[in-house]
Amino acid sequence: MSDDQAIRRVVIVGGGTAGWMTAAPLGQLMGRGEHAARCEIVLVESPEIGTVGVGEATLPTIRYYNRTLELDNAEFIRKTQATFKLGIEFKDWGHLGNHFFHGFGEFGPAILNRSSVMHWLRLHHLGGMDSHEEWSTATVMARRNRFVPPEGDLPSAANAYSYAFHFDAGLYAAFLREYAMARGVKREEGTIVDVSVRPGDGFVTAVTLADGRRIEGDLFIDCSGFRALLIEGVCKAGYHDWTHWLPCDSAQAVPCDKVAPLTPYTTSTARSAGWQWRIPLQHRTGNGHVYCSAYTSDQEAGQVLMRNLDGAAQADPRQLRFKTGMRKKAWDRNVVAIGLSSGFLEPLESTSIQLIMDGVGRLIELFPDRRCDVHLAAEYNRRMARQYESIRDFIVLHYKLTKRDDSEFWRYCAAMSIPDDLKHQIEIFRRSGRVAILDPDSFAEPSWVSLFLGLGCWPQRHDPLLAQVDEQALRTHFERLRAAISGTVDDMPDHGAFIEKHLRAAPMEMVK
Repeated sequence: MSDDQAIRRVVIVGGGTAGWMTAAPLGQLMGRGEHAARCEIVLVESPEIGTVGVGEATLPTIRYYNRTLELDNAEFIRKTQATFKLGIEFKDWGHLGNHFFHGFGEFGPAILNRSSVMHWLRLHHLGGMDSHEEWSTATVMARRNRFVPPEGDLPSAANAYSYAFHFDAGLYAAFLREYAMARGVKREEGTIVDVSVRPGDGFVTAVTLADGRRIEGDLFIDCSGFRALLIEGVCKAGYHDWTHWLPCDSAQAVPCDKVAPLTPYTTSTARSAGWQWRIPLQHRTGNGHVYCSAYTSDQEAGQVLMRNLDGAAQADPRQLRFKTGMRKKAWDRNVVAIGLSSGFLEPLESTSIQLIMDGVGRLIELFPDRRCDVHLAAEYNRRMARQYESIRDFIVLHYKLTKRDDSEFWRYCAAMSIPDDLKHQIEIFRRSGRVAILDPDSFAEPSWVSLFLGLGCWPQRHDPLLAQVDEQALRTHFERLRAAISGTVDDMPDHGAFIEKHLRAAPMEMVK
C-alpha cells in the first residue's frame, strides 16, 4: 500500500556544480524504473545567472561519489580536462620561506595500534630522523611529479596513498547534467521571479519564472549559490558569521596558459593579506587570490595575482565577494540548502565540493515524505553543522599557527581568538603528540599532523606506550620503509606523461 505522503516532485533551484551534483544521484535513484512514476526531479536554472566556478580542486572522496554514479573514470577525466591531485603544497605559511605538503595518505602502517607518524615523532624527539614527509608516499610522488593509480591489494608503498582530481567545474557540471537528464531529470530554463508558500506552515509550494511558468513541488533544494533564494530569501534561516576567525572576504580568479611540468598537486602560497591558489588542468591552469579587503585593496590584490602567474593570462581577473560562515539551518521546512546557499568556507583545503557531496548524501539518507519531519531536519542540520565547524577549525589552524609578523593581516591572525574545540586540538597535540578527531567524517589524523608539523607546532611529550617498541628496530623499520617508498616512486611514470598516454582530453579551442 503506497504512502499518500510520498514526495512526488523534487525541485532543484539552481544549476552549476551544486545543482547538477544534487540532480545526478537523485536521478540515478528515482529518475527511472519503478520509482520514475513516483518522484519527478526538476532542475531550474537561469542562463542569466553565472556560477562561482572556483571549486576545481577536490578531496579523494570525489572518487567514491563518481563510483556511486557508476561513471566511466576515463570519460570523466577527458570530458572535464582533469588531472590528478596527491595533496596540497603550502608555501610561506607559518613563516616566510616555509614549505610543506599536505598529502593524501598515511605515513606508513600502524605499529602496535599506534599510527606510524606517532612512532616517527618519538624517534624525531630522540634525534637523527629526516622529515616526516619522506614516509608519505603521496608527498614523495608529488615532489617528483610522478603519478600512477594505487596498485595491488596487499599493503605496500604502491598503494599507501590516495588521490583526488583537479577539474574544470563548469565542464563537470555539464558532464553531470548530461548524466542526470539521461536518467529522467527535467531541466527548466528561466529566472525565478516569485516563490509561493503555503499559509500556516510556510512550506514552499511553487516557484514562478519570468515567462509566467509555475513549477510546483513537494521538496525544494536550494542550489542558488550565495543568493540563497529559498533558504534565506523565503525561510529566513539565519547565518553564523565566522569572519572574525576567517577574515578573508574577497577573491579574484583568472585562468592562465598551462606550463610544464604538469604537477599532481594544488599549490597554496601565502600572501601579505591572504593566499593564492594554483590548480593545474590539462588545458589551462586555474589561479586565484583569496584576501581580506580590510588589509589590501582590490587593485593591489589583482596586481599580486597577475604578477605571480606562471603562464599568460587568458582573461581578466573575476571578482568574488563572500562571507565565511554557515546557515543556522541548512534544512528548514521543505527547503534544503546545498552548496554555497548553505554556507561558505574559503577553498584553502578544497572542501566546497566535499560539502556538496555530503549534503546530497545525507539528504538521500534522511529523505523525507511531504511532511518533512522536523526531527529529520534537525538530524541533517546537526550533522552538517558538525562538519562545517570541523572544517572551519581545520582551516583556521592554517592562520592561527603563523609566526609571520610581516603584515597587519598576519599579526591579526596570530593574535585572534579561536574556537574552544580548536584550542583543545592544538593543546592536546602540543602536550602529548596525540590528535583529537572531533568529526570522523572530516579530516583524519595524517592531515592534522601534516598541518601541525608543517606550521611548526611540535609536541612537548609523547605517548608513553610508544616506548614498548625497541628504538633500533623501529629505526630499521623506518629506513626500510623509506627505501621502499623511494624505489616504488622511482618506477612510476611522470604525471603529465601518464595522462598523455592514457587520458588526454581532446584539444579545446578555448575555455574561458
